[in-house]
Amino acid sequence: MNSPRNVSPSPAPSLGATTLSAAVLSIVLMGDALIYVVLPVSAGAFGISIVWVGVLLSANRFVRIVSYGAIARATTACGLRQTTIVACIGGASSTVMYWLFDGGWLLLVARLLWGLSFAGLTLTTLAYAVADRRRAGTRVGLSSAIQQFGSVFALTAGAWIAGQFGPKSAFLFLGLASFLALPFAIALPRERAGPGASRPRCLPKPHALDWLFFAVGFAVDGVFAMTITIILADLVSLEAAILGGGIVLSLRRVGDAVFAPIGGWLGDRLGTEAALFAATTLTLGGLAAIALGGVYAGAGAVIVGRAAIAALGPATVAVRSPSEHLMHRMATMQTWRDFGAALGPLLSGFFLAGFAISAIYLALVLILATALLVQLFRRVYPDRTCTDRSDG
Repeated sequence: MNSPRNVSPSPAPSLGATTLSAAVLSIVLMGDALIYVVLPVSAGAFGISIVWVGVLLSANRFVRIVSYGAIARATTACGLRQTTIVACIGGASSTVMYWLFDGGWLLLVARLLWGLSFAGLTLTTLAYAVADRRRAGTRVGLSSAIQQFGSVFALTAGAWIAGQFGPKSAFLFLGLASFLALPFAIALPRERAGPGASRPRCLPKPHALDWLFFAVGFAVDGVFAMTITIILADLVSLEAAILGGGIVLSLRRVGDAVFAPIGGWLGDRLGTEAALFAATTLTLGGLAAIALGGVYAGAGAVIVGRAAIAALGPATVAVRSPSEHLMHRMATMQTWRDFGAALGPLLSGFFLAGFAISAIYLALVLILATALLVQLFRRVYPDRTCTDRSDG
């Protein structure tokens, strides 16, 4: 079967495409990183209520969940470079729209545009990184590290601009700066024309590996991110808990920059599946430590494990999937991880109303352990019910 023209940019993909695409995503991410800090405390400046804040901050994730499949098929038809250019323009424009618009409905348009743009950039960035499957872990880890720089700049310089000149001005500055990503997108290698492979009409049911990504998204990006400040508030003062929670969540970005490349490198040398198992086990151990009262050590283990999974997950999908289904499998993986991450905060409020934190985290340990055991079962008893090589 002929490979689709966009699965890899060239027969011998260079590291340059990985770094260029990661730089595009890093720069365009600045507006999204800042809005999570600014919008909850400056809702009035945007003409919205606190209810709209929750809607706007979650809207981009939900639109990604339902659009990854369509974007993957569009990328197959248009190619990685063209999709990256279009998504770059859309993402930068959405940040400018935060400055330009007031009111919930117009800002919702901006957030939906961002969600679609981020979905496109995520898929193309992953596709460039895993194009060389022998070094997929290292390349995805490097890409993940590069992506953190723009967010760090937004959370420091952008936050300072918001404090000095107002939140609207900060988004105008970051939005215009985001267009600096466009030359990097244009510099990506042109793909050779070729016949495209037939694509399925809808996303397949989740594979065993997708359930693992769902569990990680639900437990770490969802419940852990939602509850860490609440956990700290039981140990220290409220002010210290807010500060500590912010530090823990910011360390997730530092963890991605430091430990994702290390995890990817280990995956290329030890095997992506073995390294993914180790990283997930570390994450599981961190959740268990939090459940037993070891909050600081547990949070550190969760941050390190999550960062490694960020590199090892896409690398494992790339190793398991044939070229003609790679973009589709990446879309499925991202859909289920985002679904878990969106469902986690949504259900956390109900969990906290009826259960102790320790019970909630023990349940997370059980969920993640079950997903991990499914992966072990797949390795011991490989068959068509467990394989990721069928697109369904």
